[in-house]
Amino acid sequence: MPLNSLTTDRNDHKETGHLYVVATPIGHKDDITLRALNTLRKVDLVAAEDTRKTGRLLAAHAIKSPLISYHEHNEKKRTPELIRRLKGGESIALVSNAGTPVVSDPGYRLIEAAIANAIRVLPIPGVSAATAALSVAGLPTDAFVFVGFPPKKAGKRQKLLNELARESRTLIFYESPKRILPFLEEIKGVMGERRAVLAREMTKLHEEFLRGFLSEIIDNLRQRPEVKGECTLLLAGCEVKENADDDALQDAIREAVAREGSRISAVADDIAQRYGLARRHVYAEALRVRRQMTENGESQTADRSRMTEDEERRVED
Repeated sequence: MPLNSLTTDRNDHKETGHLYVVATPIGHKDDITLRALNTLRKVDLVAAEDTRKTGRLLAAHAIKSPLISYHEHNEKKRTPELIRRLKGGESIALVSNAGTPVVSDPGYRLIEAAIANAIRVLPIPGVSAATAALSVAGLPTDAFVFVGFPPKKAGKRQKLLNELARESRTLIFYESPKRILPFLEEIKGVMGERRAVLAREMTKLHEEFLRGFLSEIIDNLRQRPEVKGECTLLLAGCEVKENADDDALQDAIREAVAREGSRISAVADDIAQRYGLARRHVYAEALRVRRQMTENGESQTADRSRMTEDEERRVED
């Protein structure tokens, strides 16, 4: 039997209903396809992440299909129930609060179970916050990495950012308005200065796109009493501008550190950007090099004009 028979052989699905994965608007209620509206009208049931939000969307388009909740807190319990209904011949539309289901939203468990039970799963494509933001970002679009929401735990988040520091493709993140500013600061601390675009409240009344370097976007947000609306962040990939072996990199760091009045934070920014390296790693290495040079009595005149290591760390923090 072909490996893809569960999704392509229509004869396997004669006795079951269909599971439709339906994209819905991320803001403006009119950003929905005619096919999506027709599907929502004809199905026996709409499985919604939030029945209240989806209920308002259906009401706006005069759709009266019954609703059932399906979200991250009940999907394990509800999936078998929905599979039974699908196997009994009912067709179900899966929708999330906004955009394309399963993309950083619940639904994977249901789709996996449907495929395992030879139930036909059909996409009803439409809007997605990631592609909507990418289309107007002005960053490279030939290749990109969708990361979604970063981990909430600081350690896991730092590990992820370090792993992505040398990624050359455009990065796409989702983040809540309450966490977006500290997250931007974390990114700059690990990756250094990068071009970025922050898309906020897309397709809504207060839609906004902040384009510029990370430091510029950070400064803009710091001046606001609060940030509102779900955020999509796009980050330019790492540009390796020079190729260098370890010896050449060490020489570049030593030369930069030895300059009169140089600060380690500025050295880290420059070297990381020049060689396409994680800023955090360059910063740590520059501290080590300066400590070694001081112990060896090198560049003592320049060293007296610099901040102490503890002062430098306090500024960096």
